[in-house]
Amino acid sequence: MKRSTIVELIALLFVILFLYTGISKLMDYEVDKEQIGLTPLLAPVAGAIVIILPIVEIITAVLLFIPKTRNYGLRLSLALMSAFTVYVVYILTYNDQLPCTCGGVLEQMSWPEHVIFNICMIILSITGILLARRPSRKLNKNSSTLANA
Repeated sequence: MKRSTIVELIALLFVILFLYTGISKLMDYEVDKEQIGLTPLLAPVAGAIVIILPIVEIITAVLLFIPKTRNYGLRLSLALMSAFTVYVVYILTYNDQLPCTCGGVLEQMSWPEHVIFNICMIILSITGILLARRPSRKLNKNSSTLANA
């Protein structure tokens, strides 16, 4: 399978994930605000997070969808999934009884399952970033020179 096809599949997976969770969070605004408010770390900024996070997720999905901005979207995906993982580890460390504000079906996962899911998504985002990198011109010159030899 071509590198570009793999990158497109990874991007599509993240587009679906971030559109799904972003829209779900916007639809359940009041519930999410209340649930985030239960987290001591985030309670002071719960109102802002409930608005900003789904918007950032939707923007990330749009960046991933557009080929010219896909690399930015992959990097933002990595940042978001890393931040979510840090948050889940925090929850597991301090209070694993708090509700999940992921949205929709993802809320059904246990906190340890979230960690595994997030790590898999981090690996996918890194894979997408690495595969999306264009080979350097020097490498192309050397490989064409070797092919001609």
